[in-house]
Amino acid sequence: MALDPKQVKSDLVLILDFGSQYTHLITRRIRSLSVFSLCLNGTSSLQSITDLNPAVVILSGGPHSVHTPDSPSFPDGFLQWAQSNAVPVLGICYGLQLLVSRLGGEVRVGNTQEYGRMEIHVENPSALYPAEKVGHNQVVWMSHGDEAVTLPDGFNVVARSQQGAVAAIENPSTKFYGLQYHPEHFLFDVCGVAAGWKMEDVMEEEIKVINNTVGPDEHVICALSGGVDSTVAATIVHKAIGDRLHCVFVDNGLLRYKERERVMETFEKDLHLPVVCVDAVDQFLTKLKGVTDPEIKRKIIGKEFICIFDAFAQDLEKKLGSRPAYLVQGTLYPDVIESCPPPGSGRTHSHTIKSHHNVGGLPKDMKLKLIEPLKLLFKDEVRQLGRIMDVPEGFLKRHPFPGPGLAVRVLGDVTEGNALDVLRQVDEIFIQSIKDAGLYDVIWQAFAVFLPVRSVGVQGDQRTHSHVVALRAVTSQDGMTADWYYFEHKFLDDVSRKICNGVRGVNRVVQDITSKPPSTIEWE
Repeated sequence: MALDPKQVKSDLVLILDFGSQYTHLITRRIRSLSVFSLCLNGTSSLQSITDLNPAVVILSGGPHSVHTPDSPSFPDGFLQWAQSNAVPVLGICYGLQLLVSRLGGEVRVGNTQEYGRMEIHVENPSALYPAEKVGHNQVVWMSHGDEAVTLPDGFNVVARSQQGAVAAIENPSTKFYGLQYHPEHFLFDVCGVAAGWKMEDVMEEEIKVINNTVGPDEHVICALSGGVDSTVAATIVHKAIGDRLHCVFVDNGLLRYKERERVMETFEKDLHLPVVCVDAVDQFLTKLKGVTDPEIKRKIIGKEFICIFDAFAQDLEKKLGSRPAYLVQGTLYPDVIESCPPPGSGRTHSHTIKSHHNVGGLPKDMKLKLIEPLKLLFKDEVRQLGRIMDVPEGFLKRHPFPGPGLAVRVLGDVTEGNALDVLRQVDEIFIQSIKDAGLYDVIWQAFAVFLPVRSVGVQGDQRTHSHVVALRAVTSQDGMTADWYYFEHKFLDDVSRKICNGVRGVNRVVQDITSKPPSTIEWE
């Protein structure tokens, strides 16, 4: 159960996803303009598209070629529906070529491929370019091997690349547009979209949805992890149903240094949420013993969490006389995206990056029904929602911590040796050093990683054969993309010395300097 897109007080811009790595950046960029946007599989049924009643539809790019027989396409009847309902359609890159091909034009492999920065020349006035822009050049980002060579009836070329390739087309009468690059100012200037995507409205609508879903005598369990997402989710459900919310914090043995004590104190003193702490360290670590595959780790952890919540529900049933039917989770939109294709989603043109324990790791036979009030939100939107509900700023600024915890930061078997203890100490030194340097709020996420290798060192004039740890810190807006943070050399020098001198068993520290993509933020 989550927010119904139809209840959002904003025009909806729907992106039909054909597999581009930039599709979800388009979604996020549109939302930053106070316009609600959603992604949908590009091959979804016409009914699923029209049911959402979008004000604009964007056809994304993708790695495919319209020439291949299995290339993805929007459903039959889509363009006729859009034209008859005056819904503007914008094809970007592959989306442009798909428009041309499906409307009877010709697309073929280009004589020259265009990747990266490219200058385009505006040839004709159009809705995309005002009259005063005709004759002007602008630099855009191109990425294509195919090109449109014959346009369908009613379309005009309005811009070409420096090499003569079609860069922008339009059919003003049908409101169909195509760009071979990513645009700006399309929604307001061309489509007349109204901006009305506000967190205050989201909060009110979510509370309404929760009250309409949960009966007046029903009770709800919330999985609190100590992170921003689950805390904001718990707070909004608590606003809706009050003391019928029962929060549970699980110590799974995969928490950071003194996380259990710190989080429980925050819940009680600052957030005033009723929380029960369940000690499940042995239960989790026993199940994870000998497991090295990261996907299997995530699925084991997801299953064990659900087992604990089921047991917690049974205990509540004995006290309350009725069994709670719902489980609240702080699932976010990026979690859903990266865990695709989830069961029943129909997504076929993008790859599963990793199964998030609260999405791809959920067992099919779970008894509790889910309430996921943040499922359509990005991380920064969740923080906005938390501020509206007076969640303490210090708590909202906490760096993200993955649900599987340190299991995805210990590469290999988490139960082997003293890997978890070593990692906790290293991570604590790293994070405290970042705070002391005044960098914590500048960095989106920082953490340490325990590597499954040992290196030779010299400590106290003696040879050592000890552990190697990696430090990772990234900047990002929503976690969909990220760049590594550029620390000053003195900071890295100081942190490395503190770790090697303060943590027994570590003799080498390295820094992860990889962006996302090509890597993910977490290592596993």
